[in-house]
Amino acid sequence: MIRFSLKCFGIMLVLFFGILIGMQHANQGMKKMKGYDDPALNSAFTVKESNHGDMEAAFLGQKVTSHDLEQKKKTLAEMKAFNLFSTIGKKLSESITAFFTVLIQMFI
Repeated sequence: MIRFSLKCFGIMLVLFFGILIGMQHANQGMKKMKGYDDPALNSAFTVKESNHGDMEAAFLGQKVTSHDLEQKKKTLAEMKAFNLFSTIGKKLSESITAFFTVLIQMFI
């Protein structure tokens, strides 16, 4: 089961990076086809160093910062929306974790 999960994760990772590389290649092809560098055509994923020495990342033309991620996390926490499947999943994962913890402690 673990090998299957690792294989699936590996395949998903390879496909994800393949999509990013394909988008970058298509962008370069569009620039070559136009014959000049159009600033409206952004790269799929860019990482630049700012004037202050910080690293700035952009994904599909939108800047990605840790502040944005923290803000989204805070917004989700404030919503406190009840999701039945999420609650069931959390309880199931906690019980499986507890079961395997006890099982491992019995053999150690």
